[in-house]
Amino acid sequence: MTPAVGAGLAVAPQLAAAPGLNWAGPGDNWSRAWAIRTLDDPAPGPGSPPALGPVPASGPAPVPQARAEAAPVAGESAGGAGGPAAGQDELPPTDRDIGLIRDTLAVVEPVADRATAHFYALIFLHHPEVRALFPAAMDVQRDRLFRALLQAARSAGDPAGLTEYLTGLGRGHRKYGTLTGHYGPVGECLLAALARYAGSRWDAETEQAWRRAYRLISGIMIDAAEGAARTSPAWWQAEVVSHQQATRDIAVITVRPDQAYPYRAGQYTTLETPWWPRVWRHFSFASAPRPDGLLAFHVKAVQAGWVSNALVRRAAPGDVLRLGPPAGSMVLDHASGSDLLCLGGGTGIAPICALVEEIAEHGAAGRSVEVFYGARREAELYGLEALRGLARQHPWLSVRPVLSGPGGMAGPDAPLTGELPEVVARFGPWSGREAYLSGPPAMVRRSVGVLLRAGVAPGRIRHDLVGDLAAA
Repeated sequence: MTPAVGAGLAVAPQLAAAPGLNWAGPGDNWSRAWAIRTLDDPAPGPGSPPALGPVPASGPAPVPQARAEAAPVAGESAGGAGGPAAGQDELPPTDRDIGLIRDTLAVVEPVADRATAHFYALIFLHHPEVRALFPAAMDVQRDRLFRALLQAARSAGDPAGLTEYLTGLGRGHRKYGTLTGHYGPVGECLLAALARYAGSRWDAETEQAWRRAYRLISGIMIDAAEGAARTSPAWWQAEVVSHQQATRDIAVITVRPDQAYPYRAGQYTTLETPWWPRVWRHFSFASAPRPDGLLAFHVKAVQAGWVSNALVRRAAPGDVLRLGPPAGSMVLDHASGSDLLCLGGGTGIAPICALVEEIAEHGAAGRSVEVFYGARREAELYGLEALRGLARQHPWLSVRPVLSGPGGMAGPDAPLTGELPEVVARFGPWSGREAYLSGPPAMVRRSVGVLLRAGVAPGRIRHDLVGDLAAA
């Protein structure tokens, strides 16, 4: 966060003539490719592939022959896959089903890479037209999709947690152009991959358990997507209006969405650039919602980070990005009145800045806010002066910079030294506080342990541990 970001920007919109723009939203060739056929279409004519039957009880599954394009999302058609067991599939997963699913996961997860490769091979073999809709490099996408499916199945015994997790997925995956009809083929490819790699653990009872769980998963996602479609677009186009180089590897980027973008301080979104189509990465909002509607992000170019390097090295005013819907639960409860403890490491300071801004606008109401801002080198504390400026205006705010690397300033305002979690522990105990953590996953995980030992209740520690926030 810098004092000038988004302040007094007088920029004429250039959405119609943005350089490098290679998509135009609903109705373009990319979007139409998703909608060639869906499971809701009329019955196929002569020569069309037959409807998919149930996966066999053992051995390699037959290759799917469904009449819909697969999408980069987990789920199944509301109608379910065909076959004699379809009526039983409509029942919710039982405790026995959940046990069978966990047994399957124990066998499949050690070979998840091979199972994932087989899963995608089935999709691309029988739906080759959709290969162009996926990123050129499939490594990250493969991990996300298959592991999201497994995570959802693993959580079948926690209805509340499963619903929250899948609701976010269902809403967020609309940006891929996913349709209800895509869920069935993807589900059958999943079962086929599981049948191949679960070995002797796969039988008729296990198959039915997975079908029930998958039906539950797809139903939640479809409902979430359809609900979101009634109130918001699948994505927003956003013009870059300011690009400030905070350090050699960090840029503060301000964008103007093409329509209202509702979000809360502390949340994050996914960004796609025109230079790497279909590659989405997570970034936190670096400011609270503004009257002018501008959005700010702190982006660090990381090694092999396609999106982050494009944003830091290549993006410029006039370029157009694409935004997914907001996500994340690291938001303030203004009614609680508890004192706050905020830890931000590196560009993880962005959502912390947004939270502090929101408190300043809303009013602290007697609560105090302690911010620990960690970096390796002094130059990486790019947002320190802005935070200190807020601290001078608001006595409820205290800001402590922390350097884990060598060197640094001297004097009374010099940063503390050491690893951020351990430095925070020295200032404890922190009982009664609500804690907000953002930064590299290792820092967040270590900080959670430190804060628990320092007296912070588990339910009062908030973070959105999304790996891509640190490595995009």
